[in-house]
Amino acid sequence: MFGLGIPEIMIIGVVAVLVFGPKRIPELGSALGKSLRGFQEGRNAPDEEDDNYIEEAED
Repeated sequence: MFGLGIPEIMIIGVVAVLVFGPKRIPELGSALGKSLRGFQEGRNAPDEEDDNYIEEAED
């Protein structure tokens, strides 16, 4: 995973707990998951501009 081993991931986790606190970690994970899901949906959804371009090309 990005060239990180188990020790590096553990250090990042400990620092995150120290910075944000154990109560905020699940909230941050949820927000990150929602952001990634929204990004993927936006990336996979067809754009109106693409539809307009296809209609113009057909004419």
